Amino acid sequence: MKQVVGAARPRPAAKPESRLAMIRRARRINRELAEVYPYAHPELDFRNPFELLVATVLSAQTTDLRVNQTTPALFAAYPTPEDMAAAAPEELEEIIRPTGFFRAKAKSLLGLSQALRDDFGGEVPGRMEDLVKLPGVGRKTANVVLGNVFGVPGITVDTHFGRLVRRFKWTEQEDPEKVEAEICGIFPKSEWTMLSHRVVFHGRRICHARKPACGACPIAPLCPAYGEGETDPEKAKKLLKYEKGGQPGQRLSPPPDYPGLPAAPLGARTEA
Repeated sequence: MKQVVGAARPRPAAKPESRLAMIRRARRINRELAEVYPYAHPELDFRNPFELLVATVLSAQTTDLRVNQTTPALFAAYPTPEDMAAAAPEELEEIIRPTGFFRAKAKSLLGLSQALRDDFGGEVPGRMEDLVKLPGVGRKTANVVLGNVFGVPGITVDTHFGRLVRRFKWTEQEDPEKVEAEICGIFPKSEWTMLSHRVVFHGRRICHARKPACGACPIAPLCPAYGEGETDPEKAKKLLKYEKGGQPGQRLSPPPDYPGLPAAPLGARTEA
């Protein structure tokens, strides 16, 4: 075939990233996220292991904000597993109705409360094998509780975490347990819990599902998915959420070092 003078030549295909290079890039992303979000934390309000367990079960298919707006009334009515185990189902359902799927969630809360009362002396167990036996509790919920109240490291694979680790090309897996296993193999165990918080924080604030704010992303040079979202810096800034966008966070009672604004109670005019 005759070559056209001056025609652009095809660019050579990018060299595939080795596993070692990916691990180095992944760990650098984690270090940089630690600088961006030194205040990363669980975004569910809780005062004890039981409250975190219940709040995490309620967080399925809804926002942490909506859970946090609902749990004050819930824990005022049922502060202990024994109290919740004795609740009338219809009364429990009515309180948690704002979180959605309230009948299924009420069934899980009644079941796990009764199990805690009958099998664990009213205390939340600190072992994965015990937690996942409770109704409505899977590995994600168990890892949240273990990592944040018992100090047992774990990777929490929620929708934000799964989306970002695939964008970062740390894994191609879709199944949460397979994602968890692969990510655990990339990072030291001591980093697992805080890595989960940092990645989720980044997913909620900058790396959104539909339109990531690529032009305002501090780890853009390390991200193979750069360009999937808005790359113009000024337009990207308008996409930032929570404290990055000057808006309230998801917790009504955030930690003292959180730089953003507390969320509003349920029904307040300023509700997000």
